[in-house]
Amino acid sequence: MTSTTSAPVKSIELQAGDLRLALRPDIGGCIAGLWRGDVPVMRSPDADTIATARDAGSFALAPFSNRLGFSRFRWQGQDHRIVANVAETPHALHGVAWMRGWEVVSASGTEAELRYVHRGDEYWPFDFTLVQRFVLSAAALEQHLVFTNTGSQPQPVGLGWHPYFVKRPRSRLHVELAERWETDANQLPTRKLAQPGIDGDVAHLAFDHCFEGWRGAARIRDEKLSLKLTSSLPYLVVHTPEQRDYFCVEPVSHVSNAIHMAEPAAHGLRSLGASETTDAWMKLEIAPV
Repeated sequence: MTSTTSAPVKSIELQAGDLRLALRPDIGGCIAGLWRGDVPVMRSPDADTIATARDAGSFALAPFSNRLGFSRFRWQGQDHRIVANVAETPHALHGVAWMRGWEVVSASGTEAELRYVHRGDEYWPFDFTLVQRFVLSAAALEQHLVFTNTGSQPQPVGLGWHPYFVKRPRSRLHVELAERWETDANQLPTRKLAQPGIDGDVAHLAFDHCFEGWRGAARIRDEKLSLKLTSSLPYLVVHTPEQRDYFCVEPVSHVSNAIHMAEPAAHGLRSLGASETTDAWMKLEIAPV
């Protein structure tokens, strides 16, 4: 691997066999695009036109996933208010790492490592360092996250990924699950209901939920590609917006808004002490139909 200089790097491209991956370190360390040949696997706009990570193919979630209710929380006896970082909602969304530029630690033809160093601010009051590693082979993309608490006190930590998959006419999703979190008018989870898996055409699904009891792989298939998604993370967020040309299948470490639940740790949110580290991985296997 070749190390970079301190100059900002706008884009990186990796290639292995028929797979090609475009990264934008300067915009949330995001995946700008992923293709097999000329077929997009994830939403893959022109990498140079992306304005934020939410326009991209995928981005990392840290130090929490999904919504943090009304952008405030209480932690170890202290109240915190953070910035509601998306205009259309009063909640803080997806943490802070997706909003910031990342440093390129190293890059080669098939691997890249990025790093984001956070100093406590109005978007997240605690210090941390997050390292993201991408490994591309001829048949799969592997992603790894390593989160280190660089502050002097414990902090709440959650991790995940937010991939946007291309919705095609015959896109189909199959996942083995156990329970679904229902949400209220504020899109915050309220109660669990039984969910005997998902197996259907994406065009006919209407989900924006966090799921528990994810077993095995999440499988996506359409007329062009067969995808197999696995992860070390135990929860899954599935979002299937009717009027969009994408859908999301997101491995995450905790239930949405877990920090406001009676027992956050019981719902996956971790209390990470000073100098402690937590990690996660996700693998997407990609094959032609």
